Amino acid sequence: MSTPYPFTAIVGQDDLRLGLLLNAVSPAVGGVLVRGEKGTAKSTAVRALAALMPEVSVVPGCRFSCDPASPDPACPDGPHARAAGVSRAARTVELPVGASEDRLVGALDIERALSEGVKAFEPGLLADAHRGILYVDEVNLLHDHLVDLLLDAAAMGASYVEREGVSVRHAARFLLVGTMNPEEGELRPQLLDRFGLTVEVAASRDTDERVEVVRRRLAYDDDAEGFAARWAAEESALRERIAGARALLPRVVLGDGVLRQIAATCAAFEVDGMRADIVMARTATALAAWAGREEVTADDVRQAALLALPHRRRRNPFDAPGLDEDKLDQTLDEAAGDEGQDNDDDPGPGPDGGGDGGGGGGVPPQADGEDRTPPRSEGGSDDTPPQAPEGAPDAPGRSAGAEQRPVASAEPFRTKMLSVPGLGEGAAGRRSRARTEHGRTTGARRPQGSLTKLHLAATVQAAAPHQRSRGRSGRGLVVRRDDLRQATREGREGNLVLFVVDASGSMAARQRMSAVKGAVLSLLLDAYQRRDKVGLVTFRGKDAEVALPPTSSVDAAASRLESLPTGGRTPLAAGLLKAHDVLRVERLRDPSRRPLLVVVTDGRATGGPEPVALAGRAARLHQAEGTASVVVDCESGYVRLGLAGELARELGGTAVTLDELRADSIAGLVKDVTAAGRAA
Repeated sequence: MSTPYPFTAIVGQDDLRLGLLLNAVSPAVGGVLVRGEKGTAKSTAVRALAALMPEVSVVPGCRFSCDPASPDPACPDGPHARAAGVSRAARTVELPVGASEDRLVGALDIERALSEGVKAFEPGLLADAHRGILYVDEVNLLHDHLVDLLLDAAAMGASYVEREGVSVRHAARFLLVGTMNPEEGELRPQLLDRFGLTVEVAASRDTDERVEVVRRRLAYDDDAEGFAARWAAEESALRERIAGARALLPRVVLGDGVLRQIAATCAAFEVDGMRADIVMARTATALAAWAGREEVTADDVRQAALLALPHRRRRNPFDAPGLDEDKLDQTLDEAAGDEGQDNDDDPGPGPDGGGDGGGGGGVPPQADGEDRTPPRSEGGSDDTPPQAPEGAPDAPGRSAGAEQRPVASAEPFRTKMLSVPGLGEGAAGRRSRARTEHGRTTGARRPQGSLTKLHLAATVQAAAPHQRSRGRSGRGLVVRRDDLRQATREGREGNLVLFVVDASGSMAARQRMSAVKGAVLSLLLDAYQRRDKVGLVTFRGKDAEVALPPTSSVDAAASRLESLPTGGRTPLAAGLLKAHDVLRVERLRDPSRRPLLVVVTDGRATGGPEPVALAGRAARLHQAEGTASVVVDCESGYVRLGLAGELARELGGTAVTLDELRADSIAGLVKDVTAAGRAA
């Protein structure tokens, strides 16, 4: 077993270390989510925490780590007689992103359950993590069905395995720690709320600190055991401090004044539900215990808010997490003042209520107090330069290559669902029909590999004709491996939604481009909710560019969209050919993920020889490869040329107007995108 990197040897990252240590002091805080760029010691710190956790006492021989003082009466290895327990180190169990459902919750031997009536159960990772740490690296990339199982276990403190009426239950209470790089996509809101705390990490820009990081890492790589031995004294002291804080925790007083500050803070930042209040209270109590105090102060509340609220505040999914610290201070002051007026003889702790703010780390870096929500406008800002009338991109006195300042997008709206036709087999999501491990049962087949979803009726039907030849004499059904049938299920998959956005002069009219950006932002929100990958290709002037390669980070696409300049001619063919190149590469990288091409344009093609003919040939390339496509027709006004509809026919897809894209329009409920030609 490799020697872990010492926790005390980590350079800087005070907020990361503090968040982990508070959970070590009080597991009831609910875990921590670590967000940050790659290479910032996220995984190293989490793995190092295990060596600091106090040992746990378990029932000897129990695979589910039952506490001998209070064994689980429903433990599959029970019932347990009261006996002396054995101590062992707390486990850190890592959940791989690509793990199967059986690996997470455990596997039930269906064959023995049917033929012998016994519950032969092999525990999974949730059982291993009970009373320890469950660590998920790249938690934002975890498949939805595993997220659902984690949510159930975190909510109920137990894991259930049910197969065709046969069920097993065992306790599963663990400290959930996740790390993620926001550039690779965000986390589902339901799972995000399950993390008690969140911290943001970034590499230091201080030269001396970076030198020390490299020096220590090289020393560890050269001699891990020797390096750990040099930090043994610091590790032991930190371990003793954690134990002392745990012992002090039950005696920490959370006064009414402090509770009022917590409630006022959660209300001021409009967080959903009451979990934030509870987590803040537990975190503030842990901060006081970590500082060696028996009373929670206002500084503890402030620190707890910075750790517990950034990922819970009500916000657009594309907004960066963070808190307005000026607003936080004002809220705490007002709540302390209200308490002082209500209880003149016993004023609550003020903003300078003593203590060292936790004494175990720095304040996590958060927002700088400014509202980072990108501006929204229905008609663009007042200082936007005058632009040419719609339909006249090359008006006299205005250069065809002139670049216009980016305009703000209109408010997003709920869109109709655009789906890829047919039945896919891609990654689980919420857009197009696909064969999946979860969903409605549509049939049965022989299992390929291990059996995961039993089709009971088909299994019984396959075994029934052989009962006499197998010598069946009792009530049990004689089942062989060849009789087992895997259920085939149909659910939904996520797709690659590639946006091809016209940023030329014909789109630069102020109100039109604002509306177009609002429509694309709405489609990005839809892609975020449906767990799609997205890419962004733009074309203007003389060429097209990949503004964002396909990624799971939908908010990155939204950021690129906001800063998109406009102006110049309309190289429609270049945009379609660039999209063709992107899709060709993505088919090699991820052949099971089906693409959906969304072209946002008014259909005009200008610039170069025969621009319309070139655009038609480029569109037919996509049709020949069966790429599902939709054209969002941005043409407006009384006179319409219908060019977007013609482009949709060349692509073999369909066209929708901006108005038809809205889910609340009367043009229909769902637009199914077809890969074959369809009449306009």
